[in-house]
Amino acid sequence: MNVIFFAIVMIAFLFAAGRQVFSGPQTGDTMPIEALSQSVVDSAAGAVELAIGLIGVMTLFLGLMKVAEKGGLLNVMSRLLRPVMVRLFPDVPADHPAMGAMILNISANALGLGNAATPFGIRAMQELDTLNAEKGTATNAMALFLAINTSSITLLPTGVIALRAAAGSGDPAGILPTTLFATLGSTLVAITATKLYQRFSSPAPAVLAGGPAADPITDAAERTGAKEEHDPNQNSDPDSDQNPEHEYADMLESASAGYPGWVSLAVLCCVLAIIPLAIVYGTVISPWIIPGLVAGFLAYGMIRGVRVYEVFVEGAKEGFYVAVKIIPYLVAILVAVGMFRASGALEAMVGMLGPVTGKIGLPAEALPMALLRPLSGSGAYGVLASIINDPAVGPDSYIGYLVSTFQGSTETTFYVLAVYFGAVQVRRVRHTMAAALTADLAGIMFAVLACTLLLA
Repeated sequence: MNVIFFAIVMIAFLFAAGRQVFSGPQTGDTMPIEALSQSVVDSAAGAVELAIGLIGVMTLFLGLMKVAEKGGLLNVMSRLLRPVMVRLFPDVPADHPAMGAMILNISANALGLGNAATPFGIRAMQELDTLNAEKGTATNAMALFLAINTSSITLLPTGVIALRAAAGSGDPAGILPTTLFATLGSTLVAITATKLYQRFSSPAPAVLAGGPAADPITDAAERTGAKEEHDPNQNSDPDSDQNPEHEYADMLESASAGYPGWVSLAVLCCVLAIIPLAIVYGTVISPWIIPGLVAGFLAYGMIRGVRVYEVFVEGAKEGFYVAVKIIPYLVAILVAVGMFRASGALEAMVGMLGPVTGKIGLPAEALPMALLRPLSGSGAYGVLASIINDPAVGPDSYIGYLVSTFQGSTETTFYVLAVYFGAVQVRRVRHTMAAALTADLAGIMFAVLACTLLLA
């Protein structure tokens, strides 16, 4: 991240400076350096506003996740997907809380719920960090999880469907098959690339056996930001529901080696059966997803005898601390991206690559979307809206389908890495960036192929 951050900033500065010196003043136009200066201030302010807006979402979904965790839902889900997860993440114990958090993150991304996926992903990174013997350095499991996260299989890109509907599309959900195809391909590439790159990366940090079992009280306190307030003499009753060590022992005792293979296969078939329903009824289902998650998690907690209000508040406190802690990381990456756009470097790159990429099904009109998507989610969303609302293009043209698929099948890689690694104070990311960008490139290629086949 040090090299990437420095390179983006220096390219932006040198490009803007070159335009300022060699192009000369343009009547009525903002000078390049002035535009660059303004972008720094605006991006820094926007990063803090984004983090503040994220606090509410983080507290909500981490509160719901805590209810699910207390009720045992995460353990059930990790046991269901154990045959796949154990093979993908051999360094993570099958009954570790990180398994359930990763599964919830992947599930939320599959449903197009980016706001819900972020808290789950941050929780997964926190749990993975409890297994990390070398703090500050990404483990193989962290790298693979983030690569999958940036390419996650998407069943229902709800935000893109809504934007296409607003743009007057005759078939707003028509991108569901292209998005599914592209994300299936990019996820397979993400897994393969990560496994390959880790062989050439620097040695992986040692893995702690059992993770938080070594000191569950300290880890629980650290995750809530209240380590200094812990009193070892409090809640010493072994039967108390408030004893973290007792809770963790209960969780391990209730965990098993996993469900039989036929059970996992049956559940997988049920999930796959949802795909055609999502394609046909996507616009009807999407408004129900978030309210359904809230009601479903709380109802599950009540059925399992969880004190849902107290437990929700406990998890929500953690969400607040995490959201505040990632502000410096957001400021850094969003300022760099804002400078890159304002300097004109992105526009120049499009002009150079457009004639070449047009020959392989990626027109120059769609290229800004492909280049900006890994850098800025809001920027890419704005580009998407401007393209599909252009009467000369429209949402149902080849370009309209292509940029819509880009938005649904690729991720804001730099943002994800900054937020997720920032939440656990990881600065040495090893091969994570290379694997994630490889997955982004694969997503673009598969999106072009899918839209070409669909509209042929």
